[in-house]
Amino acid sequence: MVQTNGSILALNMGTSSFKFKLFDALTKKMQCSGMAKFSGGKFLSWSVKDFAGETIDHWVLNQQDREGVVAEFIKWLKFHELEFPLVGIGHRVTQGGPIHFKPTLITEELLSDLQKYSYLAPNHLPEEIELINEFGAAFVGVKQVACFDTYFHQDMPPNARYYPLDEKYKELGLIRYGFHGLSYEFIMEKLIEQILHPAREKIIIAHLDIEASMVAVKKGISIDTTMILSPAGGLVMSTSSGDLDPGVILALMKVYGFDLSQLDELLSKSDVMLPIREIGDVQELLAQEKSNPKTKEALNLFCYQAKKAIGALAAAMGGLDTLVFTGSIGSYSSEIRARICQDLNFLGIILDQKVNSDHAEIISAEKSWVTVCVFESDEEQIIAQHTHNLLNLGI
Repeated sequence: MVQTNGSILALNMGTSSFKFKLFDALTKKMQCSGMAKFSGGKFLSWSVKDFAGETIDHWVLNQQDREGVVAEFIKWLKFHELEFPLVGIGHRVTQGGPIHFKPTLITEELLSDLQKYSYLAPNHLPEEIELINEFGAAFVGVKQVACFDTYFHQDMPPNARYYPLDEKYKELGLIRYGFHGLSYEFIMEKLIEQILHPAREKIIIAHLDIEASMVAVKKGISIDTTMILSPAGGLVMSTSSGDLDPGVILALMKVYGFDLSQLDELLSKSDVMLPIREIGDVQELLAQEKSNPKTKEALNLFCYQAKKAIGALAAAMGGLDTLVFTGSIGSYSSEIRARICQDLNFLGIILDQKVNSDHAEIISAEKSWVTVCVFESDEEQIIAQHTHNLLNLGI
């Protein structure tokens, strides 16, 4: 059936993922969604589902790199352009430096600014800029919107926003930005719809995925977060080492003679997290844990740091009312959730193990002071909302 309202395309590209959703520009209802499956360091296949979740297209990828995946998707869109005529394209963009936070119409001036601040996210921004240019060339005349992952954190208080550095470094963009904001924005909308009431004003959201972070939200405002200057910081992840003592960096340079490219390679591809990076699927990792010490080490480190972050963020807010797990690991691994919450009863976090295993939306026990939730995030929906609002589509 040919659509007449036009479609909004929401693009979400990560370091090892590529997802999209198409939305009707008038009704804002999701039309279809798709993703490229990534495992073992390469893209394996494309899968597209309709609004009901039924697979309507699936094909194996001959290309294993990002460029091949993008080319395959553009080819698919061109083939279906009568069914889904694009009237707007929204992009998840890691950050826009210290001057761009709100969703913004993409112009040459904006792209120039993003190039200037690429050093803040060297493993993300260059590819995101390239993606914008590729879709701009493929769909000439279709307006594009940048939705920054830092937008949700734009009102962080100064004590959480700034490093103890001279003022001149702030002007260079060396501040604490926060990320996964599109995911957090969706989760906050979900909480308001479902269970949130005025008394529950201290919330931690744990976005646990190949890239992971947590945020402390007090009275609706992000007051602190684990992923700070760049997506490489914060919790240990499959694609990065997370936070390190600056002395580690200095020792690597002074004693071992590391240059910048070697440091980037080491910190972006930690051997400790190699099992998670290469396998990707948490259930496979848990199955291998008993026979593979490195897998066990990686999972233990991941859960330990997540547990520690919950304690720190709760302290920053002076308490905790609600804990939300999301992301591909947070939403789908009851075992990881249980390990993270173990021994957190001093904070009032007590899980009901049965409902946790059943992946219910509320997994805390009745006697738990803290409501513990599991929600699947939808960053693409937030991207589409911002794109629709900014371009005033369908009106």
